[in-house]
Amino acid sequence: MRVFVTGAPGWIGSALVPQLQAAGHEVAGLARSEASAEALVTAGVRVIRGTIDDLDTLKGAAAGADGVVHLAFKHDIAFAGGFAEAAEADLVAVEAMLGALAGTGRPFVLASGLLGLAPGRVATERDFPEQDAGRAKTARRVLAADGVRGSVVRLAPTVHGAGDPGFIAAYVAASRAAGVAGFVEGGRWPAVHRDDAARLFLLALENAPAGTVLHAAQDEGVPLREVAEAVGKGLGVPVERMTPEEAAASYAWLGPMLAMDAAASSDVTRELLSWEPTGPTLLDDLAAGHYFG
Repeated sequence: MRVFVTGAPGWIGSALVPQLQAAGHEVAGLARSEASAEALVTAGVRVIRGTIDDLDTLKGAAAGADGVVHLAFKHDIAFAGGFAEAAEADLVAVEAMLGALAGTGRPFVLASGLLGLAPGRVATERDFPEQDAGRAKTARRVLAADGVRGSVVRLAPTVHGAGDPGFIAAYVAASRAAGVAGFVEGGRWPAVHRDDAARLFLLALENAPAGTVLHAAQDEGVPLREVAEAVGKGLGVPVERMTPEEAAASYAWLGPMLAMDAAASSDVTRELLSWEPTGPTLLDDLAAGHYFG
């Protein structure tokens, strides 16, 4: 299968590419910079230069592929306060690629998120936010795509492993700067190892039925108290229980997320695609010292 991957040079994409190749697929990847292009060439990937704003490029790449995995997202803009703008750009990009695939029956796999899906209870693959906005709106568009085998992989907020640049790395950096590892009582996050998340995208591409929602969650809900204890030990700083307001003051944009009880199940996903995570857990990776170098 010829597979077009946006975000191929990224954290999950760079783990997915070798798995796709090992499964016999030919990969083309979107690269927005010279450094990204060079990384893809080294990985044996055909480079398509552009960004997710280059709609003609996206249409052409999707039309020439047997399947698409869309991992790219404007995280830099989203984390700087422009989440709505980033989500709208993502929807426009997805519309362009789905249009190129319409009526072909080819697979389109979208990366989405689990955080905040069903606060206060364990979310399942059947859950959807009440408000049809943001990334949820894009997910619904993919699931309803006509003549496309669309599926959505909802990623745990922490996709961890050695070299992780995401939420846990940001939490560790902020805790180091503050001299304390803070947590909000009741905060829980699902988590998944990077290699297991990448394998789920491969399985979705190859086998997920149209309209399928999948959860990339190895740990259903890691108590953030335990994360704080591991980080406190790794950094040699005290662990402190915080109110949501104190967490927001100490951890800026990350603070409100520390108060979220965002547990999520992946039972349906495991049964449907025989996905069984094998990588280290989040607490294993913290104990191994990956975040404290």
